[in-house]
Amino acid sequence: MFDGFREECGVFAIHGHPEAANMSYLGLYALQHRGQESAGIAASDGNVVRCTKSMGHVADIFSPRVLSTLPGHLAIGHTRYSTSGDTVLLNAQPFSVQCNKGQIAVAHNGNITNAKELREELEQEGSIFQATSDTEVILHLVARSRERTLAGALREALLELEGAFSLVFLANDRIIVARDPLGFRPLAMGQLEISGQKSCYVFASETCAFDLIGAVYLNEVEPGEMVIVGPEGVTRERFAPMRERAHCVFEHVYFSRPDSIVFGRPVAQSREMLGRLLAQESHVDADLVVPVPDSGVSAALGYSAESKLPFRQALIRNHYVGRTFIEPSQAIRDFGVKLKLNPVRHLLEGKRVVLVDDSVVRGTTSRKIVRMVRSAGAREVHLRVSCPPTVSPCFYGVDTPSKNELIAANHSIEEIRRFVEADSLAYLSMASLRRAVGDVDQDFCYACYSGNYPTDLVNVEELMLARDRR
Repeated sequence: MFDGFREECGVFAIHGHPEAANMSYLGLYALQHRGQESAGIAASDGNVVRCTKSMGHVADIFSPRVLSTLPGHLAIGHTRYSTSGDTVLLNAQPFSVQCNKGQIAVAHNGNITNAKELREELEQEGSIFQATSDTEVILHLVARSRERTLAGALREALLELEGAFSLVFLANDRIIVARDPLGFRPLAMGQLEISGQKSCYVFASETCAFDLIGAVYLNEVEPGEMVIVGPEGVTRERFAPMRERAHCVFEHVYFSRPDSIVFGRPVAQSREMLGRLLAQESHVDADLVVPVPDSGVSAALGYSAESKLPFRQALIRNHYVGRTFIEPSQAIRDFGVKLKLNPVRHLLEGKRVVLVDDSVVRGTTSRKIVRMVRSAGAREVHLRVSCPPTVSPCFYGVDTPSKNELIAANHSIEEIRRFVEADSLAYLSMASLRRAVGDVDQDFCYACYSGNYPTDLVNVEELMLARDRR
């Protein structure tokens, strides 16, 4: 349960389905965990691109009436948590414009690290921006290109971008998707058979979106690859040469749903192995293993299986907490956490508890949960974290706090233990993290745990200041 990071975005695209907008709605519904601030769908009937987006959750935005205004056999969708740009409707995606390449719409997961420089250059050339999201920069680059086709313009634009991007583009008659050359953010390709029709192709940040609509997972869109699906069929091409990969390891630690396949690997497999290796490294004599729901459940199951300690869901999560609520006076201590979690006292009373969580970022939420478990009668609380200490912010689409807010960047493990008020505290080692996600070829990015970034960040100090201001 996070006290610092936030989920970024989810993207979806579909080509060749008579109810493309409805399928996009279902796909975004499955990806809702990746962003809850806004959602949008752009659809095309082959002639006109129509777009609807709003603040809020997918199910609240897209009623049957709204979806009926988005006819067509191809569509893209987006659900957003702001990692770049303000939380306002102007920054909701997809972005849709009419330009010299026709009507186009785009949705983006990731973060363009040189967006500020590109934006300044475009503004000097006369471009006018309506939003503060870095995604709008991509549209302007496409519109500026002298290439005659959308694919050619997009190919040219992508080569100017630095950082992380999984993009889905919609034109009147085609879908174009692309991933950055290092493959930071996931993007999977699937196929959906429709009776009596040609195959329908779908793309999504996670394969759980395929499961809901009955699509079959085919493979990943490769880093540096662009896939075009149009009337002529499917075309796959590289827009950038092969490079070392930098898959975001946090997709397997926290972001992705455990029922998804991400970067070609089942997330549940990685999460359980995180817990097993954590138990091997930091076993403690205790009575039961308790997960911090929901993101700590899979790792806690692994810890329980490896340690032979019983697994108990002694913290119950309220899944119906809205984004806003009326908070009482400070007389009710730690109200925010109590609103989301409630302990099962008869499971905790007098017990020595191993509390398994996916991360400790600022430490404030962890302290509240430890207090909650102890106040419910636990005799001892041993906190186990299924990833290494988070010591550096991310610039590739994860909304991490600044370095001075990251507790592990400024305090020793013993100091953190005292702060969160646990009887003991242990993190997973970097070596075990690599092993848990099956990283035999060094394909993952661990910058948030190591401080070693896989790209030459443009003006690191400025990026740091930008991160501090968010």
